[in-house]
Amino acid sequence: MTRRVVVTGVGLVTPLGASMETTWNNLIAGQPGIRRITRFDAEATGMACTIAGEVPDFDVSEYVNRKDARKMDTFIQFGIAAAHMAIEHSGFKISEANANRVGVIIGSGMGGLPNIEKTMRAYEAGGARKISPFFIAQTIINMTSGWVSMLTGAKGPNSATVTACASGTHAIGDAFEIIARGDADAMIAGGTEACICELAVGGFAASRALSTRNDEPEKASRPWDKDRDGFVMGEGAGVLMLESLDSAKARGANILAEVAGYGMSGDAYHITAPAPGGEGGARCMKQMLNGAGINPEDVDYINAHGTSTPVGDLAETEGIKSVFGEYAKKLMVSSTKSMTGHLLGAAGGIEAAFTVLAIHHGVVPPTINLDEPGEGCDLDYVPNEARDANIDVAISNSFGFGGTNASVALRKFA
Repeated sequence: MTRRVVVTGVGLVTPLGASMETTWNNLIAGQPGIRRITRFDAEATGMACTIAGEVPDFDVSEYVNRKDARKMDTFIQFGIAAAHMAIEHSGFKISEANANRVGVIIGSGMGGLPNIEKTMRAYEAGGARKISPFFIAQTIINMTSGWVSMLTGAKGPNSATVTACASGTHAIGDAFEIIARGDADAMIAGGTEACICELAVGGFAASRALSTRNDEPEKASRPWDKDRDGFVMGEGAGVLMLESLDSAKARGANILAEVAGYGMSGDAYHITAPAPGGEGGARCMKQMLNGAGINPEDVDYINAHGTSTPVGDLAETEGIKSVFGEYAKKLMVSSTKSMTGHLLGAAGGIEAAFTVLAIHHGVVPPTINLDEPGEGCDLDYVPNEARDANIDVAISNSFGFGGTNASVALRKFA
């Protein structure tokens, strides 16, 4: 059985704001959320990168009580908040009658790394008695889905994707397929991440993946620009409420967009670098389009992975060209990471949400800080200002370390 799947709710916690409305308004205004790191004294550590996209004004008590919040690392708190927003935005009511048909898949790339770092220091200072009895449950990645299930009563399929920077997109794609084949009527799906800590920033900096434009934080994330020098780490969560079309229609839901297709592939090439010419990502996009029955020329907009790394941005551009041919030059392609930074496992969640909102509102978010495109980067990247546009079909791409690729196609509901 194959059923149509639609999006009826969106939840966002990002460096641009702790709500969907604030995030979207700042995104369309081209406002960057990159600042100097406050989670720890990055300058004192001597790290090469001292900037990141931290979530402002987040109050966990709006979503869970303080006692429960202490049992969670921040990535779980962000995921719960975004899930709550998505459910509320959708107007969906989980009850005893439908609970078995409502599931949760919320992925993360790094999980509770800050808590691992904190606990190890406590252990080294005071021994085993300093390890919290909640340490494991605070840290493991599937606990976001677990907590959302417990707090909402959703008893359907429950899991978590862990595929580096493709985690959020894989979660949404897997949830789409679960509904499409009839194993659930609704899924709460997306990604969450909160690992702005010394180990994570230091680790990515050591691999020379991060920007070192520390004196100009707001200009550091600059996808496709000739002066791009690495990504900027961000944090937050993006969650969608997905439903079967029958479920949404039966309750008179406001349908924001339809999930049209899903693709995934592996590069089989390198632990961090993309395959030459973006070949793996290209196969992923082709699989998605073929499965959805979408012609390349039907696509209007791509929310690109676009991390602001010299190799990755060029590979994605080449991959898009290989899939779309000459039509690639007519596509609108933007990277919202220019404003949010790279949310790692949450990136696909927030960017799929941005793509849904772009379709719904008829506005393409810009790529800011794009002053002069680098060599080989010659597509329409919607530079520096948002653009009003009718979007019938859009794609959200996510590519992760280990050569894991995910693409999801969304279209205007009709």
